[in-house]
Amino acid sequence: MNAIVRIDARFNGPPDSANGGYAAGLIPGVIGEALQVRLMRPVPLQRELQIREDEANRWAVLDGEHLVAIATPTLVTTQAPPAIAYIEALGVSRHFVGFAQHAFPTCFVCGPARSAGDGLRIFPGAVPGAGVVAAPWLPDRSLDDGRGKVRPEFIWAALDCPGYFASPAPAPALLGELAVHVDRPVHVDEPCVIVGWPITVEGRKHRVGSALFDEDGERCALAVATWIGLRDVSAPPPSQG
Repeated sequence: MNAIVRIDARFNGPPDSANGGYAAGLIPGVIGEALQVRLMRPVPLQRELQIREDEANRWAVLDGEHLVAIATPTLVTTQAPPAIAYIEALGVSRHFVGFAQHAFPTCFVCGPARSAGDGLRIFPGAVPGAGVVAAPWLPDRSLDDGRGKVRPEFIWAALDCPGYFASPAPAPALLGELAVHVDRPVHVDEPCVIVGWPITVEGRKHRVGSALFDEDGERCALAVATWIGLRDVSAPPPSQG
């Protein structure tokens, strides 16, 4: 199969490239399978990207001749921690480190400079004594799939940045891989909580999990991501946001 996707400038991470979770989340929507997406380079905005099956059960995303991402079938099997109450997530979110200093304040997912109804405004804060970060999320109507439910690519986006802020990596990092399993669709205007937690650290590779819960604590989606710490801590911060 061949397909073309184009990412609108609204869905940026850094100002000049796409949010990694949103970009990755577009691919399974086209292919119709549960996938793990490996990002090979920052995903460009407002360009035609070709999705092409380049071998059995593997799809390439191309910007012209440049390989942007590789997608392969996967199962997400990590164990999520207990849900965090919405009111507690509201409280810890006030201590989001990005309020004091943020590499990309206009990031579609976690940028504090984005207004309500424009960005997702997901601000994870550390939960005392739990080893996790949590953030409240109220999906707005611009995310509607036409049936009152949030489109899947926005679920992927929402699960992206909380994993980064849960990582123990002290240095800037790049999103390397992301896989998401959606248990059930989330409704527009449905109060949700997103939790992120560290899984393993192997050198510069930081494997993290994130999960989306509804207000009653039912899990709606689960994700596993790998972030790659930059060798040079003075280098620019993550470019895939």
